[in-house]
Amino acid sequence: MIWTVYLSGEIHTDWREQIIQQCAERELPVEFTSAVTNHERSDAAGDCLGPEALPFWRDHKSAKVNGIRTQTLLETCDIAVVRFGDKYKQWNAAFDAGFCAAMGKPYITLHDEDLVHPLKEVDAAAMAWAKSVDQVVDVLAYVTSSR
Repeated sequence: MIWTVYLSGEIHTDWREQIIQQCAERELPVEFTSAVTNHERSDAAGDCLGPEALPFWRDHKSAKVNGIRTQTLLETCDIAVVRFGDKYKQWNAAFDAGFCAAMGKPYITLHDEDLVHPLKEVDAAAMAWAKSVDQVVDVLAYVTSSR
């Protein structure tokens, strides 16, 4: 079986590339999907539907267009990894985790210890909390292997 892993959350570091590289090095049977990680492109996702006078409506349209991708990929993945960074608030990541929890979709949270308290509900519904990319890859190696 090839597992589909959805990578959600923080877009300002290379954690996604690290997970993908380490999984490839370990020859894990996984493929990856993700939201659009180019901030400007994501913000402009709804621009194809016409201009808006107010920023709220531009954001609203773009959120819905982005939601088509996010919802579809979360519904079809086998497991999600939800990364919370320390520099920005990742409301989208919290939303993705809640969506996974509501669907009964397993997910792993990835964040530093200083976010344990603010993310207590998100972590409570997660199947695992990882503090490093290495831990995420170790979990993926375990769950994808029958050996």
